[in-house]
Amino acid sequence: MLGAIARTVHRHVEVDDVRVFYRESVPDRADAPVLLLLHGFPSGSHQFRRLIDALGSHYRLIAPDYPGFGHTRTPDGFVYTFDRLADITEGFVRSLGLDRFVMYVFDFGAPVGFRIAERHPEWIAGLVVQNGNAYEEGLSDTARGLVGLTPHTPGAQDAIRDVLSLAGTRGQYETGVPDTDLLAPDGWTLDQHFLDLPGRKDAQQSLIFDYRTNVERYDDWQAWLRRHTPPALVLWGTGDPFFTEPGAHAYLRDLPDAELHLFDTGHFALETHLPDIAPLIADFLDRTWKRATE
Repeated sequence: MLGAIARTVHRHVEVDDVRVFYRESVPDRADAPVLLLLHGFPSGSHQFRRLIDALGSHYRLIAPDYPGFGHTRTPDGFVYTFDRLADITEGFVRSLGLDRFVMYVFDFGAPVGFRIAERHPEWIAGLVVQNGNAYEEGLSDTARGLVGLTPHTPGAQDAIRDVLSLAGTRGQYETGVPDTDLLAPDGWTLDQHFLDLPGRKDAQQSLIFDYRTNVERYDDWQAWLRRHTPPALVLWGTGDPFFTEPGAHAYLRDLPDAELHLFDTGHFALETHLPDIAPLIADFLDRTWKRATE
């Protein structure tokens, strides 16, 4: 079932003067289940290329780049906050006419996705959570240190610039991965290319300073999970330097029927464990979409 390589289109759509780039697979049936792929930091929709290749012939996979990421272009004066990323992503969803989908949230995709879910619970047929944190216990000391930075913290800008360097980007991929030969260097190289574009490091700095607003909303997102009880598949790289394994188990507190799968890898679990993860997502989509359309 997973042997066919998907045909993928690459397009732009205008949302509030933001030129949003996205990738979309062309499945072999018009009524294929829809999976919205929300990427993480410091990456973009390109992080899902192999997953789209693996699953896109049978499912409609859609992966946008947020403002400040990938090929998306923003106007001068755009304010980079997680609320604004969610605004643009919500507008993107509307522009494609989507009204029901399974949502894949990874890293920054969790705060973007949960904001959208709060606004439009009727859109969410299910959740695939891959190292997308929504619990205090899932924050590592490294993550807490970054979350605690403000523009007035001594040395904050230097600390952030270290994270945004090539060494920092590569470290996000390699930390917690037992066999780094499984990691293609294309991932961190392409991420760094986009980070080094004019204005991108300033955008990322603004988002890091704004990350505290996500932690402040964890209680609200957990309450949303309990209230709406979406079907959920939780996939987690246990060596993640930012979001630790307890953050994965915490989802079961609010979604006791969620499926949890742990992998001996780092933050970018798809880079090393796609052959394990893709079939899990396919099975979850089949079962979840059938329930959603009955």
